[in-house]
Amino acid sequence: MNYTQEVEGKLKKKVEKNDLEELAVKIRFFQHERLIHLLVTLWFAIFALAFLALGMISYIFLIIFVILIIFLLFYIVHYFFLENHVQYLYKLYDEMREKVIKDL
Repeated sequence: MNYTQEVEGKLKKKVEKNDLEELAVKIRFFQHERLIHLLVTLWFAIFALAFLALGMISYIFLIIFVILIIFLLFYIVHYFFLENHVQYLYKLYDEMREKVIKDL
């Protein structure tokens, strides 16, 4: 079962404080993964630009540049998926926090 679906199911029922703390831990894991993917994406972009510059010297480097651009595009798509998912978890966290405060 998908974790977000599990959290959505908990929101329909009674939410306890430990559910809120568990979600906060999961959000921190996602934030860490998001940071790592951002760094990898930036390094792919830097290397792609470097091989583009080297491609002006010798055309053989343009092959590596094209490969890096393809990887970079996939990384950007994956990074946007991660970013959107973390934003959605923030929304779920806020809803869960409001429900816990209301139930107190």
